[in-house]
Amino acid sequence: MRQQYIWRSKFLISVLGFLAFLVIAQIVRIQNSDEAAIFRQRASWYATEPKTFYPDRGNIYDRNGHLLAGNKTVYEVGVNLNDVKDANAIAMTLSVQLGVDYAETLNNIVNPPIPDLAYLIVTKSASAEDAAALQQLQITMQEQAPAGTSGSLSGLEFTAHPQRDYPEGTLASNIIGFVNRSGRGYFGVEEKYNDLLAGNPVQVLVPTDPNKAEDIPHIPDGTNLVLTINRDLQAAAEKTLDDALSTYGAQGGTIIVMDPRNGEILAMAVTPRMDLNQFWNYDVVYQNASEFNRAISVPYEPGSVVKILTMAAALDSGAVTANTGFLDTGSILVGGSIIKNWNDEAWGQQDMTGCLQHSLNVCMAWISTQMGTQIFYGYMNRFGLGHLTNIDMAGESAGRLKVPGDEDWYPVDLGTNAFGQGVAITPIQLLTAASSIANDGRMVSPHILYSMLRENRQYNVPAQYTGAPISSQTARTLSNMLAISLENEASQALVPGYRMAGKTGTAQIPTPYGYYDSALTNASFIGWGPVDDAQFMIYVWLEKPSTSIWGSETAAPVFSEMAQKTVILLNIPPDSVRQQLVSK
Repeated sequence: MRQQYIWRSKFLISVLGFLAFLVIAQIVRIQNSDEAAIFRQRASWYATEPKTFYPDRGNIYDRNGHLLAGNKTVYEVGVNLNDVKDANAIAMTLSVQLGVDYAETLNNIVNPPIPDLAYLIVTKSASAEDAAALQQLQITMQEQAPAGTSGSLSGLEFTAHPQRDYPEGTLASNIIGFVNRSGRGYFGVEEKYNDLLAGNPVQVLVPTDPNKAEDIPHIPDGTNLVLTINRDLQAAAEKTLDDALSTYGAQGGTIIVMDPRNGEILAMAVTPRMDLNQFWNYDVVYQNASEFNRAISVPYEPGSVVKILTMAAALDSGAVTANTGFLDTGSILVGGSIIKNWNDEAWGQQDMTGCLQHSLNVCMAWISTQMGTQIFYGYMNRFGLGHLTNIDMAGESAGRLKVPGDEDWYPVDLGTNAFGQGVAITPIQLLTAASSIANDGRMVSPHILYSMLRENRQYNVPAQYTGAPISSQTARTLSNMLAISLENEASQALVPGYRMAGKTGTAQIPTPYGYYDSALTNASFIGWGPVDDAQFMIYVWLEKPSTSIWGSETAAPVFSEMAQKTVILLNIPPDSVRQQLVSK
């Protein structure tokens, strides 16, 4: 009998065990089924909500860490019209605290500009201090008369949001650009690197349970940018330019300082400038987009500064040497047209240094005809005239270099292009081309970005070169010729204690009627130094100076002033000191 019970017990245990196994198997199957996955997903929806996170826009710094563009929290102040109890009190308070027009605000509250308007925006950029003061005043008024309506600020609402902040105001505004209310960058660095600065918005499911706030993912901020400019040198360039416009009665101007060894833009001063914190005044300051940064966006006929490129091509091609003689008779016939010197006079026997020193149009036209169209325009093309430099700022213009085969090119252009007439280029183009002379034949690619900072890592931007249009020997020979020409001329561009190389330019401005206006000129100067170890290049462009039309009397002294500030701010010792240090 006992054996029978044992057998029954074992059988029952086996059945129950088998049933338990089936239950467990079913549970596992259900948990891993598609239906269970859908159920878990739906359950997670109830515990979370989708939300898009926008990263903070990256900051912009100068090369020494000075903040040029950042972010601050501002407040949108609005009125919920359905909750208003005392429109007069709200209008008066906003007028006193924010400076808005009392009568206009009151009328908009009482008589909304749009029928059935429920929410009226008063301002989108109230400071945190003003918003806090209004909120405190709203609470105070509510405590004093909770049941009444007189003096109530009920209806005022505040919404915080980030806004681009430019602590330096107008400084380097033409380089930086601005960000509008929708968060998009316009002009300069803000537009060129908009995607990097803005970062990537991320949409995630956020826990509705506040106890799970730590589950919110980290959203990387936008990339921080470090620019090549030196804040102090930029300020000095803008001050120098503003003083020059006042002194010489010019209508506009540009000063660029670049390191010819690597293409870093150390300063770029342009007029007019605007306070980037008031970007809505753009239409008041500028008539069109090209005026925002004339250094890269406005091509013009630069005149005699182009002669350094003509001479570089002639020396490099072997058409002339520094000692080649030229008898200047005051005129030359090119393409059936007569070309004369800037003063309509003959300068007699000259060598090539003398042609540069006296800026002889006739000599340059003769040089270009000695080279011929193929060689001359081949070099101009290698120098990048008529091509974008691809500087990393928005809005660059390519300019125009007419070449044989173009419908509007004529044989006389071979002569006039040699001294900078009939060719339209930007200051940054000529600076780039001339860098090959200052940098032993290697032409640099100009750039404004020094490095990028993201997630605690720094990525430096390497120097880039766009070719070697001339040999190092040609570059050194021409730099020395230009230095001698300045010294022999006792030029106003000279810098005490430093040997400089450079060239003036005075270009008559073409009119819409097909002739040049002799009373209006573009005055320019390009130079670099110290000659034996060029560490900076400076380009000066003054538009329509009125006290004198000549670049030698306007742009040249501006170059000297800017160069003297540059050697101090960049801590470049005088030639005698540097040479003593090298000899030790």
